[in-house]
Amino acid sequence: MPHQTIADLLLARAGDDHPGLLTRERTWTWDEVVAQSAARAEWAGELRAEGPFHIGVLLDNVPEYVFWLGAAALAGAAVVGINPTRRGAELEREVRHTDCQLIVTDRDGLDLLDGLDIGVKRDRYLVVDDPEYASHLAARAGRAPGRASVRAAPDVTAATRMLLLLTSGTTGTSKAAICSQGRLAALGASNSAKYDITRDDTCYCPMPLFHGNALMALWAPALSAGATIALTRKFSASGFLPDVRRFGATYFTYVGKAIGYILARPETPDDADNPLTHAFGTEASPEDAERFLSRFGCRLVEGYGSSEGAGMLRRVAEGPAGALGVPARDSVRIVHATTRETCPPAVLDTYGRVLNPEAAIGEIVDTEGAARFEGYYNNEAANAERVRHGWYWTGDLGYVDEAGYFYFAGRSGDWIRVDGENISALLTERVLRRHPDVVAAGVFGVPDPRSGDQVMAAVEIPDGTRFEDLDLPGFLARQEDLGTKGAPRFVRVSHALPTTGSNKLRKKEMQLDGWRTDDPVYRWAGRGGPAYVPMTDDAKAALRGEFLANGRGRFLP
Repeated sequence: MPHQTIADLLLARAGDDHPGLLTRERTWTWDEVVAQSAARAEWAGELRAEGPFHIGVLLDNVPEYVFWLGAAALAGAAVVGINPTRRGAELEREVRHTDCQLIVTDRDGLDLLDGLDIGVKRDRYLVVDDPEYASHLAARAGRAPGRASVRAAPDVTAATRMLLLLTSGTTGTSKAAICSQGRLAALGASNSAKYDITRDDTCYCPMPLFHGNALMALWAPALSAGATIALTRKFSASGFLPDVRRFGATYFTYVGKAIGYILARPETPDDADNPLTHAFGTEASPEDAERFLSRFGCRLVEGYGSSEGAGMLRRVAEGPAGALGVPARDSVRIVHATTRETCPPAVLDTYGRVLNPEAAIGEIVDTEGAARFEGYYNNEAANAERVRHGWYWTGDLGYVDEAGYFYFAGRSGDWIRVDGENISALLTERVLRRHPDVVAAGVFGVPDPRSGDQVMAAVEIPDGTRFEDLDLPGFLARQEDLGTKGAPRFVRVSHALPTTGSNKLRKKEMQLDGWRTDDPVYRWAGRGGPAYVPMTDDAKAALRGEFLANGRGRFLP
């Protein structure tokens, strides 16, 4: 019988001597992970107060995070993963919104929260590197030994809230997506099969545990399969391969920028001498996947999902490059947002570009998905945006080919209106990321001083590399799949572009900055092929004057 809750999955590991958790310092068996979780669950139960049982966790990827995930499952609490890259008013607003009863953190987290009114009194903070914390745990650790004595709270059911996942905020203000124990347990079972995670795998977790990628595609599947989880405090491109070899890792999860960082490391003759077999993630281009497989012997499996919903598409191993898969059920389709009519298949050219974007590109929806959507915590406006006409609307754009394969086309902001045509920001991003000296790239629209928009790119390049070293005009001219209007008119150059805590580029923030940023910006004006010149303060002032002269000052970044 399938396990209905995360608590069920955890209790099934009691008495299991297989390695459950690895760090660079030590190993815990699954039985020990259960015992550690049970001790913290008992403590949390003693501290439980009236109201939503939410526990904020502000930690790096350390064992305490895993133990508190287990503790929350057993105690019937929800973990609120607090993003340590947030600061000040933004951090205060996010934590206060989630109504935490307890905060589990360390001294570094205390510094981040100092002076903020998050609605939790200081005596409700559990500080993991404080000596008193160890004393409290020691008093409970001996009271939950062995398989028979570990129990979940009596009110734990499949509907019990397990996670409040604060969305990454790359496109706007964060929201707290609800994930129940039942949904996460089901994802653990389905994703362990979908991503070929077995008991023999060691699952390396470089992505932060406050993010759905690490929890839904690694922690829960590993728990379901009884595989081993290997933790590193934070992602490090230089530490990635040494960690993989140290832990004997066979599987990991990622987002595209992390793959870019790893590929930007100097190649060595023994790169392929590692135990990795496969990985799951999002935002790696087909070129990234090909280079990663060739260099490290590891297959990258691109998927589609979100904190709010998953399981809409079924992966097909022999599917075309770049395809997300096929619908998992007939209710998943791509529709025009205004008419709700199903979009016709895309007509593709020899490079895979969509020739009929106005007709073929629409929003990915599940017409039966409203009941599966568990909502955002205390945010009816956001819920109403996701559920309309009884359908679940993902907010993601896509298209389908003649064979029925779905492809990701970005969000509404990923299409740029240039000279009356829709230009794909994602295509330009993928082209730029082919350049061997581009670590990461984000593309977005910025206003044109006369009408419509222009394409702007932000590229991250390695230390010691100059913009001139890229020969960007020559590189773009050699990319046969880049349309004439897809080449960026503005290029922001940085050695460290702004990112979220999960290494996603903050495209909305960069779009709002436009060319008014402290990073160097190069502009190509006029006709002909790209020819980039640095934007000086005088050039920026002159461009501002063009906007004002054309009555478009309100559109200035």
